[in-house]
Amino acid sequence: MSASAKTPDPAPLTIDEPFLSPIERPRGLMLRLVYSMSRRQFGKVMTPLKVFVARLPLAFGRFTGKIGQLDKKLTLPRETVMLIREQVARINVCLFCIDIGRAFTIKSSVNQAKFDALEHYATSSLFTDADRAALDYATELTRDKRVDPATFSRLRSFWSERQICEIVWLVASEHFYNITNLGLNIHSDMLCELAKAARAS
Repeated sequence: MSASAKTPDPAPLTIDEPFLSPIERPRGLMLRLVYSMSRRQFGKVMTPLKVFVARLPLAFGRFTGKIGQLDKKLTLPRETVMLIREQVARINVCLFCIDIGRAFTIKSSVNQAKFDALEHYATSSLFTDADRAALDYATELTRDKRVDPATFSRLRSFWSERQICEIVWLVASEHFYNITNLGLNIHSDMLCELAKAARAS
């Protein structure tokens, strides 16, 4: 092939752009419906839908949605679920997940001061010993991919065996979200700001 016939190199990406261009106009009826539902729920079509879900068979999108449906079957307090997901996202530095997690806390009217203090959960008086045990466990599992037996023993003193398995589910499924977004360079969609504006209106 001659030099003049070569396919031009794609334009270099900026640090804030997804690695794949968002698909703004999906072809299938079901995907258009999913986009519409996202606009209604969040005020915009979420970038992971446009970058990741739109390029895969619908079964993959249904799997992603199933995670949220299964969360509704958890016996853990809703605040605990949100704290664990947010902590895992923080450790993995998934900006999209940190943002959407906080948006959910705003929509659910949970204690925002507690989420503001999450970085200091070990010392903040806003957190209970049960909170700390769950967050220590989630932190170690996320950061080290293993858990010290003493950390597990402390967790077990506050939470049932089912709830412990639910905490493992939260850490594992949050990694799916985080790695999907990190792998495609998907950053914050500013959903917190949209949630705050919706509450103020």
